[in-house]
Amino acid sequence: MVRTAGDGSAMAGTIRKLVAELDRTQTVYDVQTVEQALANSIAPRRFNLLLLGIFAAAALVLAVVGIYGVMGYAVTQRTHEIGLRMALGARRGEVVRMVVRQGMATAAAGIAVGAAAALGLTRAMGSLLYETAPADGPTFAVVCSVLAAAAFLACSVPAWRASKVDPVIALRYE
Repeated sequence: MVRTAGDGSAMAGTIRKLVAELDRTQTVYDVQTVEQALANSIAPRRFNLLLLGIFAAAALVLAVVGIYGVMGYAVTQRTHEIGLRMALGARRGEVVRMVVRQGMATAAAGIAVGAAAALGLTRAMGSLLYETAPADGPTFAVVCSVLAAAAFLACSVPAWRASKVDPVIALRYE
């Protein structure tokens, strides 16, 4: 190792020449700065975390699509009931709140089970983390909040559609 005041990469030729003057049998190879060596040593972990992040994003997208699909199907199945509620005087906001509340109750249960499972699996993930504790509270809070927000958005569209149901058409549906 050689400490330099300037750029270490630019000093490689000079360092090779000095080492050759001291001992011709020694070779100087793989000249790199400490920053480069550190980056190379943690590159596999960074790659693993990048893949993990990509898979997490894909899982979030699949979760949102799944929640949207289930809620859309549930609203379609309940068209008659929603039309009856609207015919009896339910306001659109009440219908939206009802559908979102039911969807968020299911999503909250899923988030709770998922967070508990994630806390149980933190030992396996500990070796992949860099400067982060495996059971990092703020990280878990952010992830749960993002999932809850995604579930809310996925529930809101079918709920909005449910509020647009014409009571007369819905009652003639069956």
